[in-house]
Amino acid sequence: MTLNRAAMVLAVVSLVGAPIAACTYNEALGRDQLVLVNESALTQAGLQAWTQALQANEVSHNRTQNERLRRVGGRIVEAAGLGNQSWEYAVFISEQPNAFVLPGGRMGVTTALLHLATTDDQLATVIGHEAAHVLARHAAERYSQTALAQTGLQIATGVAGDYGPAVGALGGIGAQVGVLLPFSRQHELEADRIGVDLMQRAGYSPREAVVLWRAMAAQGGASAPEFTSTHPSDTTRIAALEAYLRERGW
Repeated sequence: MTLNRAAMVLAVVSLVGAPIAACTYNEALGRDQLVLVNESALTQAGLQAWTQALQANEVSHNRTQNERLRRVGGRIVEAAGLGNQSWEYAVFISEQPNAFVLPGGRMGVTTALLHLATTDDQLATVIGHEAAHVLARHAAERYSQTALAQTGLQIATGVAGDYGPAVGALGGIGAQVGVLLPFSRQHELEADRIGVDLMQRAGYSPREAVVLWRAMAAQGGASAPEFTSTHPSDTTRIAALEAYLRERGW
């Protein structure tokens, strides 16, 4: 298992059971969202994904690194109103800068991220972003979007008769590019905004969020076109963050 947060979310949603349908208002997002899974199922799935991550990756026992994660992570957790549960933290030895926060109170970062985030404010940027996904129930919403898309494709394939396989294949691409992937980019931008709110509430400098994302962009490497990516481009993300910071007076 690679320590990629998108992979962690997929691991969670693939384990989720006992779906229920509900359209609810999410105060953190300021909008309604359709959720087809209950919170206890997400928590259980998060535990399983956490267990797999601990088994498949080398964990750092460096005292300074772990204390830093607990210090910054703890402040973000309290700012997010998620301190009413016990939390587990782990630093994973990896050359890839990554972090994740799982439903049920589990947080992991890589040694590469701790090195890249030169200040606690910058580390709080990533942890705040990941905690924002939990507050926004993005994993549950992502699961719901995927489930609905699969149901629609099954119906279309059944109606298409002999052309069913072709419709299913093309529909799969269309559903991803037209619905699932753009919505996931919306999730990322929402998490950026909520994340800097959490930073400010926890006493960290929201301006450092732009510094951190620029540092992440400077890591380089080829990237797919934005419309086929589950993440906004670095340019889009940074521009949106700067606009939000100006709006908030930060």
